[in-house]
Parts: sequence; C-alpha cells; structure tokens
Amino acid sequence: MLHVPFNLDAGLLAGVPVVERRLADLRGIFHDEPAFERMLVEQENPLVYTVQTVEPGEGEGDLHYGLGTIMPGCVGDEYFMTRGHLHAWRPAAEVYVGLGGSGLMVMESERGESTVAPIGRGHIVTVPGNTAHRTVNTGAEPLRYLGIYPARAGHDYASIAERNFRVVVLERGGEVAVVERAGVR
Repeated sequence: MLHVPFNLDAGLLAGVPVVERRLADLRGIFHDEPAFERMLVEQENPLVYTVQTVEPGEGEGDLHYGLGTIMPGCVGDEYFMTRGHLHAWRPAAEVYVGLGGSGLMVMESERGESTVAPIGRGHIVTVPGNTAHRTVNTGAEPLRYLGIYPARAGHDYASIAERNFRVVVLERGGEVAVVERAGVR
C-alpha cells in the first residue's frame, strides 16, 4: 500500500488489520506477578495495546511502519507497556513519532545500558540499531505513536522474553519512577 488514509482522532489506519495485545499475551513482562494474575481475572483480560502494521515492500530501500496505541493503566504499580523487542537485523534503527498521549520509550543497548526518552504528542524518538526498546504509557489517555523502520529489520521478541528489560517504569505517589528491575519492591 502506497497510500493509507489515517484517522488521528481514532488512531486508525484505514483498511489495515488491528492486532490486539491483551494482558494474557504479556505474561512474564510485569514485575508484580500476583497483581498480573488478579487483574487477568478481575478485569477479564483487558486490552493493553494495539498495533497496525503496513509493509509495502521488501526491497533493500523499503520502509515499513506501524501505528501503536497503548491504553492507560497499571498492573500493580507498573504502567501498561508493549512487550518490547530487538530487531532481528540488529543494525536497524527505528524512528517513533508521538501522536497523542504521554509515555516513555525504554531503550537498552545489547551491552545492558538503559536509557529512557519521553514519547507522546510532539516528541520524536530515534532508537539506534542494536537496541532493545519498549513503549510505556504513563498518562491518563491512550498513547499513540507511529514507528518507522527498514523493511529488513524484523522483530526479535524471544530475546526480550528470556531476559526482560533491566528497568521498570512505575507509578509512585502520583509520579513516574524508573527503577532497576532487581531493586523493585
């Protein structure tokens, strides 16, 4: 598809399938497993985020893009987020354009260095190659963003599933806190 109509208010790309990720799809990424299990039952497997992906070509210079929407919410004290991934082709960078809401992009180099950057309306984040990344909604409304990446990039979710990220983003007394996973209490 070379032209895709876009409804910014609804956060939808016309004619592009919507993939839903519900809480049960995110087992193992939140630090508070008992809170995860309670929410899964009490809130009947809530929707955490959606993604629409457009892959117009596979040529060397082609680009793919995806529209993501993360709902507001927390599992215990940890904000809703994406699973996170590395690119299968590790040198691939990705650009995220914030369209609405507010949140953080958590990035972790393959050497284990973690950084965070604001993402939301009015923010653009560049994720360098060889960097795992996860998007977190820290606001009260849906976080919407567009991610643009090389067609060759691919997605490696398995590496993150094995080790997760070293930092977590928590709600602490009405404020956003980024803490080391090992130190979460």
